[in-house]
Amino acid sequence: MLTYQSTSVDGLNIFYREGGDRRNPTVLLLHGFPSSSRMYEKIMPLLAQRYHVIAPDYPGFGHSDAPSPDSFAYTFDHLAAVMDAFVQQQGIDRYTLFVQDYGGPVGFRLALRHPERVHAIIVQNAVSHEAGLGPLWETRRKYWADRGAYAEQLRANLISPEAAKQRHVGHDPHPERYDPDAWTDESAFLSRAGQARIQEDLFYDYRTNVASYPAWQAYMREHQPPLLVIWGKYDPSFTVEGARAYQQDVKHAEIHLLDAGHFAMDTRNDEVAALTLTFLDKLRR
Repeated sequence: MLTYQSTSVDGLNIFYREGGDRRNPTVLLLHGFPSSSRMYEKIMPLLAQRYHVIAPDYPGFGHSDAPSPDSFAYTFDHLAAVMDAFVQQQGIDRYTLFVQDYGGPVGFRLALRHPERVHAIIVQNAVSHEAGLGPLWETRRKYWADRGAYAEQLRANLISPEAAKQRHVGHDPHPERYDPDAWTDESAFLSRAGQARIQEDLFYDYRTNVASYPAWQAYMREHQPPLLVIWGKYDPSFTVEGARAYQQDVKHAEIHLLDAGHFAMDTRNDEVAALTLTFLDKLRR
């Protein structure tokens, strides 16, 4: 059974989902764009049978507070700082990171801040190498170089209903396997008042993630964390080269390419859960 709670962190209401026995090892699940902890709703009960699982919503996402960008800086450094404070408030001093999409930049910042807290890392379509950035990043790089000139193109690239669907289905030859509620709900989220600017500000800051790739790679090479990479190969944004690149840094990384999209749990939830549990169970032996 999962519980759905909120807590105050740095003056913000932070929502989170939690399950499992806190006496068991913790898995901290960090969500992607433009989702929330809801993306882990189906996998958390499966993991919670043997592990403590906790998945917060970042500020500006899901059921957490979404203060105006006039009063809150939407940067990945700031999101990571709030998540760091959340973890400390929860009294969690050791965890496995499960990161997807935006969860990668947030999670690797946590790992660099507190490498002693990270027991292992599970990556599900989160990039830490330039090789993983596909053709869609052409427009996004132009936006970083000239934000004003490319703002409209970025909105179409990221925020439109068509883009929301494409994020999920990607190049999967079996679109009938996808529940359209996934992108319909995300489109509704992105249409909320103030969301366009929040997401544009945050995506403008994404350029700092690309600049941080060498530091994240150096962290992995130095610490060699147990690493499981689960990758939906039909992802329109992140290429499979991004999955394979992790083996350049972590010698014994496990790489699994699935017949799935960017959000592999859309269609392969049981498979992702099985791979995750096998990986976690080996760490307990």
